[in-house]
Amino acid sequence: MAAGPEKVVAFVDIGTNSIRLLVVRMSAGGGYTVLSEQKEVVRLGEGEFPSDMLSEAAMDRAVLVCRTFVDLARSFHATEFEAVATSATREARNQQVLLNRLATEASLPVRVIAGREEARLIYLGIRSGVDIGDQSALFIDIGGGSTELSIGTRSGYEALYSLTLGSIRLSSLFPPKDRRGTVTQKEYGRIREHILTEGARVIQELKEYPITRVYGSSGTLQNLADIAARMLHQQEQNASQVLLYQDLSRVTARLCALSLEERRKVPGINPDRADIIVPGAAIIETLMQALGLSAVTITNRGLRDGLLVDYLEQQTPDGHPVRLQSITSLGGACRINQVHAVHIRDLADELFRSSREAGVHTFGPWEEELLGYAAYLHDIGSFVSFTNHQVHTQYLIANADLLGFDQQEILVIASIAGLHRKKAQITGGRLPSGLEPQHLRMVQVLGALLRLAESLDRTHIGLVRSARFIRTGEKKGLTLRIVCRGDCHLEIWGAEREKRTVQKMLGERLQIEVVQEENAARD
Repeated sequence: MAAGPEKVVAFVDIGTNSIRLLVVRMSAGGGYTVLSEQKEVVRLGEGEFPSDMLSEAAMDRAVLVCRTFVDLARSFHATEFEAVATSATREARNQQVLLNRLATEASLPVRVIAGREEARLIYLGIRSGVDIGDQSALFIDIGGGSTELSIGTRSGYEALYSLTLGSIRLSSLFPPKDRRGTVTQKEYGRIREHILTEGARVIQELKEYPITRVYGSSGTLQNLADIAARMLHQQEQNASQVLLYQDLSRVTARLCALSLEERRKVPGINPDRADIIVPGAAIIETLMQALGLSAVTITNRGLRDGLLVDYLEQQTPDGHPVRLQSITSLGGACRINQVHAVHIRDLADELFRSSREAGVHTFGPWEEELLGYAAYLHDIGSFVSFTNHQVHTQYLIANADLLGFDQQEILVIASIAGLHRKKAQITGGRLPSGLEPQHLRMVQVLGALLRLAESLDRTHIGLVRSARFIRTGEKKGLTLRIVCRGDCHLEIWGAEREKRTVQKMLGERLQIEVVQEENAARD
């Protein structure tokens, strides 16, 4: 991390079952000191599945805890907050209600992250606290709404997965028929069959990797390891923090046979998890059996630690290597014309900067970065079909689970890229599905700039060498100065076609001036 003044940063993980806080002081030399770690069970996902709606009571609990955590962080003089929400929030149809309440009532802006991004952050968090070496390790995190798995070494991850399997989700889908809370072997078997069905593809792919070590994080796994230590080995806690498959099978059989009240009194158990511990145990037992795993090493590191590691990495001069890798990987998978993609990105960047210099907008580095990604990926929909490929482009980006991005950033990139051609409705006030209202104007303006950039390379051979806006004498007058190499009449025709739309979106009168490259050099 580049040297700078000391500052305090708070990291908040809003999960389906718990909310976690990590407060860290960043030193001027690039190191850090942990000031506080907190965790509160809020059951945000309680009652959500399968209706995909967060309850008012659950949101009230989440807002209260987050407000308390923000106050605590500020008592340590925190000036930055990095907060993410996972499964319960990303699947909720009323997620915006929660996000708005967190922003207004707790003063906490929150990013909603995709499942694979969650898996990446968990990998970073666990990797930071264990010595993996160069061998491939499997990382497992069982949450309330989803289970994240990743394969990686010390140098990087190899595969990331997110399964819609979690302890709260499964407890909602498979409630015990016995009102006392006991779970019959038939009911437990039904839960495991569901897990195998949902995880079949991922399990098959994981079998292809030479897994030498297995690490597990989350309260569910830590609790199961403690129960096994107390129940089977008469230890106060699991000193080695290793959960053996043979011990897990014995523990789950006993837990199923107990009523809910009896389960709450089991030595080593967290009483708050008594009603969801059996489905959580079913997930890890099923995965261990299917993958032939004899033991899992338990770690207390996870997503919030990954947020810290990711933050530290992003403070380097290299910027956002994970984000750039995500974008280029998607482009490569869709076999884009990279020369054209880079040229459109460069033209869009020039249009963005020159229009800002001309006072057309006040957007900054974040918007410029997202426009560049959208420009690079604008043609990936052609991988599906050239006809209406802008529609396919928008769909592919929106559903690609791009790593390093939150949900809104992905939707912004998808929306901008989807506006690059045809009769896109960028002049109306309709929001693309899921896009927050405050981003509409940005998408409209950046979409117009991308359309213009695309029109300036209709032949895909880079005839337009430069394109920038210049403020003319008129109060609302712009000149688009295009520098060409050779005959670029198709590009000029394309720009003229987009002129009306660009004028409307930028609120400016627009003139087009064409200069040949050799003449521009003399100027």
